[in-house]
Amino acid sequence: MTSAPSSKINQLLQKWPSGAVAVLPWLEKQGVYQQLIHEYEKTSWVRRIGRGAYARAGDKVEWTGGLYALQEQLVLPIHPGGKTALSMQGYAHFLPMGQGTTVVLFGPPNVKLPLWFKQYRWGVKIRYTTTNLFIGKGDHGLTQKDMGFYSVNVSTPERAMMEVLYEVPKRESYEEAKLLMEGLTTLRPRLVQTLLEDCASVKVKRLFMVLAESCKHAWVKKLALSHVEFGKGKRMLVKGGRFDSKYNITVPESRNGRAVAGERG
Repeated sequence: MTSAPSSKINQLLQKWPSGAVAVLPWLEKQGVYQQLIHEYEKTSWVRRIGRGAYARAGDKVEWTGGLYALQEQLVLPIHPGGKTALSMQGYAHFLPMGQGTTVVLFGPPNVKLPLWFKQYRWGVKIRYTTTNLFIGKGDHGLTQKDMGFYSVNVSTPERAMMEVLYEVPKRESYEEAKLLMEGLTTLRPRLVQTLLEDCASVKVKRLFMVLAESCKHAWVKKLALSHVEFGKGKRMLVKGGRFDSKYNITVPESRNGRAVAGERG
């Protein structure tokens, strides 16, 4: 290899975090075009993991390394949410995150996952949910999670809990959602307030408050619920469940036959 390409690869590796995927548009911005990438492949500097996506030679890339490329290089508004975000931040100790577990990603309806990301074997199942769950700024309730050599944006616990409830009962269970809510003793009322006001789902807002009040968290008392639009009419999560008259929603009974949350008058 000549000194010029060698110098170029050294410059590239300084900008390319270990464990992260690099996509072709970003590589081209660094002055590394496809022909040069092929040379790097031949000389074992990089390896192709999918169409237009590469990893540094010798690097084991995980799904977060692919997500870094989605967020930082392709600028796609895709983030880990729900149980995945809670687990990444230590709020779901009883939920497994190893081999074969499901990673839940969220994004807007008009944003698709690139083919290379969907097809690569990350060692986990990727479930991508598209929704406009929050109106206005879609980045409310996101925070950066340090992954060592790079960082990714993930849902805060406040937003993640609402994303869990968005998928109840089709993909997530009410019982598990209640267990998760029980552990959220330190949510920030100001952020909860903002997210409740921005949330477009009546079901999510009602369920969030039913569970939060049943857990008797101190932060609940600091919410200004008169500023939250809970909609009109009744909602039914399950048939034959318990009707919560304050929030007009029917929720499942607990497994021992008693109400999951206390009866309301």
